[in-house]
Amino acid sequence: MNEPVHDITVTVLGSGTCVPSLERSSCSVLVETGGRKWLIDSGAGTLRRLLEAGTTIFELSHLLYSHLHPDHTADLVPLLFATKYPDELARNQPLTIVAGRGFADFFDRLKRVYGNWIDIGRDLLKIVEMDVHGRDRVRLAGVAIDTAPTEHTPQSIAFRLTGPGGRSLVYSGDTDYSEQLVDLAHQADLLICESALPEGLKVSGHLTPALAGEIAARAGVHRLMLTHFYPVCDQTDIEAECRRTYNGPLILARDLLRIALD
Repeated sequence: MNEPVHDITVTVLGSGTCVPSLERSSCSVLVETGGRKWLIDSGAGTLRRLLEAGTTIFELSHLLYSHLHPDHTADLVPLLFATKYPDELARNQPLTIVAGRGFADFFDRLKRVYGNWIDIGRDLLKIVEMDVHGRDRVRLAGVAIDTAPTEHTPQSIAFRLTGPGGRSLVYSGDTDYSEQLVDLAHQADLLICESALPEGLKVSGHLTPALAGEIAARAGVHRLMLTHFYPVCDQTDIEAECRRTYNGPLILARDLLRIALD
């Protein structure tokens, strides 16, 4: 029997932060839609989790980066380095990177350090930069990608991916409370939202479960997934804190969790 075809399938590759953890890799999500595989962020541990999810780096067609912090980009260099070798597995399809304006300069600086080790060739690597001051949109491989700036760093953006069947996924990246994110996530089928620290430990540039729930409730999302948990969150009733502001379907991310959007 053939397996059902889903408009969008999401696999959490990393639900943690910069703090090393045996249970949670740094931030990363694999999205399958439009017959392609898209990677959103690639923090440390992503490449191993990708293999555990049954996908190789050569199957990825697009990389999306929410911002430039190491816990979101650390596996970019090893990914590109591995892409060059061995020859019998060499990439035969272009790889497109989508990120906020400033990423091309960031990548040029990486090449000054690593040189040819991460240079896979202009024919195989394309960089698309999105506006970091307002809403932006690009359509790639039949998938609509909408972005909006968030409250974290000057390069930070959130992504909304709309598959060929009309289902939509929003990925917040790191952010403080953001009206732009509320607008971007309006009626999304799934909002993957950072919830770094519990109430009482909030820091600037990050959300608590209740604030993430407020964004989800105001946006009217169909499902909310909380992610980007610092270790203290695993000793906290994150769901109860989120329920103060959000009453809809709620998922707490864990590495290798897989969800289909029909």
